[in-house]
Amino acid sequence: MHKRQWALLLTPLFLLLSACAGLREPGTGAPTAGCPACAPCAKCPGVEPAPPAAKPLQPARWEDVQGWADDNLVAAWPAFQQSCRGLAGKPQWPLWRPACDAAKTVDATDNKALRRFFESQFQPFVAVNPDGNREGLVTGYYEPLLTGARSRSENSRFPLHGVPKDLLTIELGDVIPELKGKRVRGRLVGNKVVPYYSRAEIVERERGASAPPVLLWVDDPIELFFLQIQGSGRVRLPSGDMLRVGYADQNGHPYQSIGRVLIERGDLKNGEASMQGIQAWARANPKKLDELLNANPSYVFFRELPSKLGPDEGPLGALGVPLVAERTIAIDPRSIPLGAPVFLSTTLPNSNEPLRRLVMAQDTGGAIKGVVRADFFWGFGAGAGAQAGRMKQGGQMWVLLPPGAAPK
Repeated sequence: MHKRQWALLLTPLFLLLSACAGLREPGTGAPTAGCPACAPCAKCPGVEPAPPAAKPLQPARWEDVQGWADDNLVAAWPAFQQSCRGLAGKPQWPLWRPACDAAKTVDATDNKALRRFFESQFQPFVAVNPDGNREGLVTGYYEPLLTGARSRSENSRFPLHGVPKDLLTIELGDVIPELKGKRVRGRLVGNKVVPYYSRAEIVERERGASAPPVLLWVDDPIELFFLQIQGSGRVRLPSGDMLRVGYADQNGHPYQSIGRVLIERGDLKNGEASMQGIQAWARANPKKLDELLNANPSYVFFRELPSKLGPDEGPLGALGVPLVAERTIAIDPRSIPLGAPVFLSTTLPNSNEPLRRLVMAQDTGGAIKGVVRADFFWGFGAGAGAQAGRMKQGGQMWVLLPPGAAPK
């Protein structure tokens, strides 16, 4: 169908969506906060106008960056080099190229030289929430390992789906410029665009000929669910070969935390709803698992990633480069520039022990919304998963930007 015809067909939908809650963001399709309430009328008697929102990135001094002088920057250097590779050729590259070029002459084994490099090439900016608070939430994620097969078997019975042919991804900015960067997903029924199938509906359709394509069959439904939350992972085949899969698209429905569902139903207490707690409940209640998973209408579709990634390399992030364990974070790109170095000050999972280090903003996620908000990549496997599943810490962030890239 011609693009103009699409525009005429979809304009009523766009106008409706621009005035209602639930617009989906790129990534895993988590909803935005919805339609903002109207601002108080400044002329109404007795009503004070709302204070202006704080600037998200505010100039800081190096001595303000908590733990900067103590970090091992040698460990962060490979991740910074990945950022340079990912930024090369992008529209913002001219602003970053001088620093990336200067990095080629720095001794990567000299911590003092690396610190001088960053202090000479970048300026720190503290991340600030709209209400002026500099404290935010830091969670964790990882690359899980699943067991599966190319063909369905008695053990490998749960499908890992690719992108359905009838899934439409609609860029709202193509018709309404004010909605640039917003998108919705749906399917075409006659001449109308309707919401795409929910998780429960997709599972139901797996029994028929209209099921989404299957990339692989895996052994464990709860591990498959957490793979959808993480966005990427590895699958070990019966031959011993390892395949890597990554996020390809999403059904457009908002993510609903099944941990929250379990808490609200009284099945878990608030402190028990970690990834490990949810997995333990699921294994103890297999007959209730489908009902629990279907409480989350969101569904993620995957693609097989190129085999050129080495076994020691992380999955590809939103910047298009492999993530580096414990030196990469996912951020909200509306507030933090993708590819930027970020100094993160938080604590280890379930601990008061400081975790202060230079990381790179190389990934995004549907649940990562807000200025002072980060998802810390722990790496691959069960050990990384144990750390990621427990991590829900407070933290602060300083974004390092080269001259010209600073916010106006």
